[in-house]
Amino acid sequence: ANYVVDTKGGHAAIAFKFKHLGLAWLSGEFKDFDGVFSYDEADPGASTVAINIRVASIDSNHAERDKHMRSEKFLDTDSFPEASFVSKSVSANDDGEMIVVGDLTLHGVTKEVSIDARVVGMGDDPWGGYRAGFEGSTTLNTLDFGMEFPPTNTIHMELLLEGIRQ
Repeated sequence: ANYVVDTKGGHAAIAFKFKHLGLAWLSGEFKDFDGVFSYDEADPGASTVAINIRVASIDSNHAERDKHMRSEKFLDTDSFPEASFVSKSVSANDDGEMIVVGDLTLHGVTKEVSIDARVVGMGDDPWGGYRAGFEGSTTLNTLDFGMEFPPTNTIHMELLLEGIRQ
């Protein structure tokens, strides 16, 4: 079945965290994104996902820091306004755990990444539709994408996707 990620209803999130100055966690999310996915319970390996993120929508709950992160020094959102992920393969085990491999394009660089994912749930919603929910996580090295976030270049990403079957 094919699904559209429910960003209009606020039922999806793309969050991140990284160590700030190596001392504490800084977290945030991208507020503006959309996507589609397909999922077949009988054959999860045939599943696909495609997500587009408007990078300037970064929100770390601090306007000045967000402005700094949008700058040429980091995300350079004027030159690279969008990031995208397009899956290439999905492997699944019997427990609903999956590894989604795909191409992430960020800051003008495309790299293959793996996302550890799992089914959260599937079923009818109160509005007469059918929904499927997934969660995933991955860790990115910003140097792989031509960005440096000293003293750490490790960004932990968490993806919470709920889709409406079409």
